[in-house]
Amino acid sequence: MELEFSGVMFTWRGPAPFHFVALPDDLADDVKAEAGHLTYGWGMIPVVGWVGETRFTTAMWPKDGGYYVPVKDAVRRSEGLEVGEEVPLRLLIEE
Repeated sequence: MELEFSGVMFTWRGPAPFHFVALPDDLADDVKAEAGHLTYGWGMIPVVGWVGETRFTTAMWPKDGGYYVPVKDAVRRSEGLEVGEEVPLRLLIEE
């Protein structure tokens, strides 16, 4: 399954800040329909992602009926991303 979308990057504060983009609701519904055989546990969905030319691996986090895509520090630095900015993402979920 391949997903392309844009979303605003935000932080979720903890001992260390995490940066995320929320998966749009319509795409989250598509992922939820397949989640049973995609997750490796706790509802986490492994993905390969691209922002611009930067490729990365991560896992989408289930949250409030949808999913958050973590944006790693290395990705943010290499693409010059800032909190509050619209981030175009392409994700590949391998079944």
